[in-house]
Amino acid sequence: MRYLLALLALTIALPVTAQSGLPSAPYAHRQLDDPAKEADARALMDELRCLKCQSQSIADSNAPMAGDMRSQVRERIAAGDNPEQVRSWLIERYGDWVTYNPPVNSLTWPLWFAPIMLLIVAIFLARGRFKRRKDKS
Repeated sequence: MRYLLALLALTIALPVTAQSGLPSAPYAHRQLDDPAKEADARALMDELRCLKCQSQSIADSNAPMAGDMRSQVRERIAAGDNPEQVRSWLIERYGDWVTYNPPVNSLTWPLWFAPIMLLIVAIFLARGRFKRRKDKS
């Protein structure tokens, strides 16, 4: 019975050991002093995807990685980079996946043109279907 209680205590305490002992990034939860630079940083953070959550922007995510990315964005904007330079740096570092608006290149062209192609195919199929109905009448 004693071993069972010890095993239960270890099982309950295990998630606590999974937490990172590292402090959070300096600007993960702290805004920049300059309101204009903070507005630029916020707008950019809304357009960047959390690499861990994948369905949330780094502005909305509570994941430690999103906090690190928010801090990087704020630090680079505070250092004088414009939002497009920061976006390019993050894309270079993490790949096109990091942005909700990926650039058109050899890897991402299907993302941009597949919906158009599917729409053309759907119109072609619908036209053929309506034409057959008309001929039967």
